[in-house]
Amino acid sequence: MRQTCVRVWRACVILGVGLTFSAGLSAQTEKVLYSFTKGLDGGFPYGGLVSDGKGNYYGTTFLGGTTNAGVVFELSPTTTGSWAEKVIYNFAGYSNMADGLQPTSPLIFDAKGNIYGVTEGGGLISPSSGGAGTVFELSPNTDGTWTEKVLYTFAGGTDAAAPYGEGILFDNAGNIYGTTYVGGAYGYGAVYELVAGSNGTWTEKVIYSFRGLNDGATPYGSTLILDAAGNLYGVASGAGAHDYGVVYELVHSASGTWTQRVLHAFTGGDDGASPTGNLLFDSAGNLYGTTTFTAYELVRGPSGTWTEKTLHRFAGGTDGATALAGLVFDKAGNLYGTTANGGVHRGTVYELSPDATGTWTERILHRFASNGVDGYGPQLATLVIDATGNAFGVTSSGGRSNGGVIFEIHP
Repeated sequence: MRQTCVRVWRACVILGVGLTFSAGLSAQTEKVLYSFTKGLDGGFPYGGLVSDGKGNYYGTTFLGGTTNAGVVFELSPTTTGSWAEKVIYNFAGYSNMADGLQPTSPLIFDAKGNIYGVTEGGGLISPSSGGAGTVFELSPNTDGTWTEKVLYTFAGGTDAAAPYGEGILFDNAGNIYGTTYVGGAYGYGAVYELVAGSNGTWTEKVIYSFRGLNDGATPYGSTLILDAAGNLYGVASGAGAHDYGVVYELVHSASGTWTQRVLHAFTGGDDGASPTGNLLFDSAGNLYGTTTFTAYELVRGPSGTWTEKTLHRFAGGTDGATALAGLVFDKAGNLYGTTANGGVHRGTVYELSPDATGTWTERILHRFASNGVDGYGPQLATLVIDATGNAFGVTSSGGRSNGGVIFEIHP
C-alpha cells in the first residue's frame, strides 16, 4: 500500500485548490480543498483528518516537508471560501530520527488542545540505534508555533513496533492505548498502554501480544475503541480460526491484567476477510466495521455472544472495491466510508442506509476520476462528518501533483 516517492524540492503553495468534480456516475459533488505538492507542504496523507471543533482540520503526511520525513498540517477555511494549508511540524528526518519518521496514523486532541499521534518509524533508543516508531505530543505556543515532545520510542522485538495506520486513544484516566503492526512477544503485533507519570514521563506496557493463531495477527490500520467498562475492541487483519482475521475484545480485570476474547473470526466467505480500519459502536452497543470486500455489523447477544451480519458486499467495478477504511455515522444513522479501488478504478465514497426491515442499501456518493486529478485511492483514513453533514477525507495520492488531496463531499 505504500508508495515509493521521489523527493521534490519546491516552495509550498499555501492556497487551497477549490476544484469541483463529478466523476463517472457520481451522485454527489466533490470539492478538492487542497492538493499536496510532495514538497514543503507534505505529500501522501494516509491517516485521515481530525477536527478541532472550530472548523479547522489536522492531519499528517507520510513524506514531504523540509526533510522529506513527513509533516503535521493544519487546514483552515479562509474568508474567501477557499482553504489554506499550514505545516505546523516538520519531522527532523534521517539525520536526526529522534522525533520520528513517516507518520501514517490519525491524530487526536486532548482537552487542552494538545495533539497526539504516532510515527511508523524513527525515534532513538540509543546514540547508535534508531527506534521502531514513536508516540508524540504537539503543544501549541502563544506565537502560533507548536512544540513536539516524544512520549515513547518503540524498541522493536518483544516491545511493540511499527504502528502503521494505527492511531491512539485516551481512557478516562488519561492513559494512552494503541496497536502496532508487528513486534510483541511473538512478532505478530501488539497492543500497548502508555501511563503518564507525575514528572511528565510516560511508561509503556505491552498488554497483549498476538500469537498469530486463533487470536489473530498483524493489526493493520485500526485504532482501538473503548466501552464504558474500560474494555478495548479492535481488529487483526491476519490469522484467526480461518486465517482471515478477527474482531477481538480485551477485557480489563481489577488486577490490571487484560484477557483477549475473539468476537468473530472471518471465514473469507460472505462475511468478508482481512478486516482493517476502525470499529464503531452504535447506541445499542453493536459494532460496525469493514473488511476488504464487506461492511459488517456485530450484534451483541444477551449471553455475551456476538453475531456477524454482512451489511454490504462490494461487487467491484462501479460499486467500489477494497474497503480499507472504517465507517462513520451521520446524525440520521447512515454509515459512510470509502473504497480504495473500484468506481472508475480510483476508489469511491459511499453511504449505507438502513430501512425498517434492517436491510442496508449502498449509494455511491463519489467515484474518483480515472485520471486521478480529484484524488486517487483513499486508503485507511476514516471520513469526518461535520455538523451540517458534509464529509471530509483524504486520498493518499492523486491530485495535481500526485501527492494526495484533502476533499469534501457535499450532501
